[in-house]
Amino acid sequence: MSRARVGPVLAALLAAMLFGASTPAAKLCLDQLGPLPLAGALYLGAAAATLPFALRKPFRIRNRRNLVRLVGAILLGGAVGPVLLLLALERAGAASVSLWLSLETVFTAVLGRVFFREHLGARALAAAALVTAASVVLALPNGAAGSGAALLVALACLCWALDNNWTAVIDELSPAQITFAKGLVAGAISLGIGWLLEGAPAIPSLAAGLGIGVLGYGLSLVLYVGAAHQIGATRSQLVFSTAPLWGAGLAWTLALDPLSVAELLAAALMGLGLLLLGRERHEHAHVHPALRHQHAHSHDDGHHEHEHPGGAEKWHSHEHEHDEISHSHPHSPDLHHRHRH
Repeated sequence: MSRARVGPVLAALLAAMLFGASTPAAKLCLDQLGPLPLAGALYLGAAAATLPFALRKPFRIRNRRNLVRLVGAILLGGAVGPVLLLLALERAGAASVSLWLSLETVFTAVLGRVFFREHLGARALAAAALVTAASVVLALPNGAAGSGAALLVALACLCWALDNNWTAVIDELSPAQITFAKGLVAGAISLGIGWLLEGAPAIPSLAAGLGIGVLGYGLSLVLYVGAAHQIGATRSQLVFSTAPLWGAGLAWTLALDPLSVAELLAAALMGLGLLLLGRERHEHAHVHPALRHQHAHSHDDGHHEHEHPGGAEKWHSHEHEHDEISHSHPHSPDLHHRHRH
């Protein structure tokens, strides 16, 4: 794996650990909070976690496409997806639901390839196929009894797959700003509707939901979006696909669900898929058109040569311009490499 990918991959892996742990943790909260208020608490926690970072720079969107992408991510990824997940958690065990979440990786890859111009080489396709196979292995033992919960999880994963691809190409806001906007709007909507339908939530339960949201949704989403900006939605999602295993592992540790042979086999398949992804290499001559946008970047990647009075931090985010350039180097489908193949 190239040095340029190590940071984003580790960020996506930490995001996966935090989000995976949030699923069994949320399961424990469902006895005191219904799906709607809990979903609201989770995303308001995410907004609270990212508030100090989101306000460092002006929150400004000039490109209409970016606004449409952000609204779509808020509605589907922030409001609809979490409620579907929590409804599934009411019907199935935490380990099963955690592991079904691997479907998000498959949907992200398919949508990224078909609609968002993400190039997938043979190894990336094989990695996606292995994760798909792991999902099938996990779903088979549940039979018809778990079909309703599995369908809810699949719909939630479809919402998040669209969210992943949209946020990976928003180039006017930082990862913290995207997460803050999604958390604040979607969280307020879900909590408000839940309050109206189910009454005022208990303060201790609401605080627990907010705490889970700070780590499992706030910090996790910032890490994930930052990784997606650098290595693309599909590749960051393939790393993030370990989240179900982290969630299932916590469920096993807390004795919420027993460990099964199918889950061990799925873990092996996912591990092999990540190994293939790490060995992927893609290089050819390509042209970058002149461009003005904003995203997290460093000045050692061959694409950011603008100057900063007094120097620049290793990783930072601001609006900047690129002149047209033609060159060849190993690359991933980040914000600068959405060219056709």
